[in-house]
Formats: sequence, structure tokens, C-alpha cells
Amino acid sequence: QVTLVESGGGEVQAGGSLRLSCSASGRTFSTDGTGWFRQASGKEREFVAGITKIGGRTYYLDSVKGRFTIFRDNAENTVSLQMNSLEPEDTAVYYCAYCVRCLAECRLRLRGSYNYWGQGTQVTVAS
Repeated sequence: QVTLVESGGGEVQAGGSLRLSCSASGRTFSTDGTGWFRQASGKEREFVAGITKIGGRTYYLDSVKGRFTIFRDNAENTVSLQMNSLEPEDTAVYYCAYCVRCLAECRLRLRGSYNYWGQGTQVTVAS
């Protein structure tokens, strides 16, 4: 079992920045992928960003490209999401998710690919 712990959520004004972090404990895998999803009130949970362990390939939701960056921290088993130029439409609960075997972009983008999920952290952007 893999346990995910999220941190970094909060409230900011439009144009501000936040950094979310996800730390994984338990057994991890060399073939893994880590993703960030978000769910706004009344909407479906959507893929925001993902990163593979092998090759360090990154993928993004079109509307966050150029504003958000996903990366692996120096700490082992930690993945962060740097969010800049935040907009009110970014307001949502953000979830970290862990995929045991995610080598391709198509798998990283699908909710069903992920084996473990964090509890979520609220991000609120005021206009």
C-alpha cells in the first residue's frame, strides 16, 4: 500500500502563487507516475498535471500550460506542483494520485489509471 500526504493548499488572490506537495510512503515502483487532479464544485474531477518516474516526462491540462509546473523535489518520493498566475477558475480541491505503472501519456491523463489517492487540499483563488 502507498499512502499519499498533500500539503500547500490555501487561499490567494488572482495572480498569486501556491506550491502543492505530495509525499508518498510505503512501497513505491520504478514504473510509477504521479498526477495532480482537481475537482471544482459541481464539476468532474479533471487531470491537471502528471510526471513519470522513468524519463521524467511531464504532461499538462491545456489551460494550465505555462502557469503550472510539476516536478520531483530533492526529497525522495515527493512530487510538487508549482502554480503561478492563479485565476479564479483554478479554484478547486486538488488531489495527488499515484499510478503503479504509468509509462504513457494516455494512462497518466485517466483517473482510472491511478491506484492510490490523497485526501485532497483546497485551493481558493479570489478575484
